[in-house]
Amino acid sequence: MAAKLKKGDKVVVLTGKDKGRNGEISSVAPKANKAVVEGLNLAIRHTKQSQASQGGRISKPMPIDLSNLSLIDSNGKATRVGFRMEGDKKVRFAKTTGEVI
Repeated sequence: MAAKLKKGDKVVVLTGKDKGRNGEISSVAPKANKAVVEGLNLAIRHTKQSQASQGGRISKPMPIDLSNLSLIDSNGKATRVGFRMEGDKKVRFAKTTGEVI
């Protein structure tokens, strides 16, 4: 199945503690059906100091289920993603505007 949301997409969170906030997808785990969005769904991780990094309480973005994310179209609104064939290529498009993503 083709991916509706990919790394680098601008998305809005539909439910949860970060509802209504926007961000960019930094990684996607298709098998787990989750994505990590920069700056959203932060959790505090206590890390031990090492030569490579400073220890302490570090905020880390945690995965969000893909069903709780929606792509942002050119108008800045949440939209669903569809697929269509243009020539011999399969492309993603925003259902609200019909524009190719």
